[in-house]
Amino acid sequence: MEKSKLISEIKSRKLPFKEAIKISFKNVKIRISRSLITTMGIFLGIAFLVSVFSSSLIVNAYEEQISLSLQARQYWLVVMSLLVCSVGIANSMLMSVFERYKEIGTMKCLGALDKFIIELFLLESGLMGLVGSVFGSLFGLASTVLIYSYRFKENVLLNVSGVQLLGYIFLAIVIGTLLSVLAAIYPAYRAAKLPPASALRSEI
Repeated sequence: MEKSKLISEIKSRKLPFKEAIKISFKNVKIRISRSLITTMGIFLGIAFLVSVFSSSLIVNAYEEQISLSLQARQYWLVVMSLLVCSVGIANSMLMSVFERYKEIGTMKCLGALDKFIIELFLLESGLMGLVGSVFGSLFGLASTVLIYSYRFKENVLLNVSGVQLLGYIFLAIVIGTLLSVLAAIYPAYRAAKLPPASALRSEI
């Protein structure tokens, strides 16, 4: 009776969310090379998205026209680049699962719930997505402003709605972070469903 009660307590143990954040930061630092490559993919995709958003805003402010076909092509390219980023994130997180078989098995043997394992991988992906999106947004905006300021021979930011611009940047950051988390759902699920015993025996 006591033994079954102890097993039940271990299975129902909940590791704190703060601990998941600490482990996520640690894992990103340990695998810094892969994390940087994944983050760069998000960085470039979001930089392109913000560049398209801010270009439209600046051109409209100067009452110039962008052809609908060009605009449609730009948004299509943005969608494709973001999809490629998502696939890259999913691949990176799957590789991370295979590399960390023993670590995942150890955590599960110590009582970590499937929910905790999923949180761990989603937090890692979300962290990379957030960092890549923030810096990508800033880079996309800065490069677009420099190009158009050179073209119009003045600081184009003075003629653009700051509220709209901030809204676009916020939207881009949300999109980048959300896509990163969504792309990590399947790898996180795979990690959570690993049998602890076989994971510990693995030589990967």
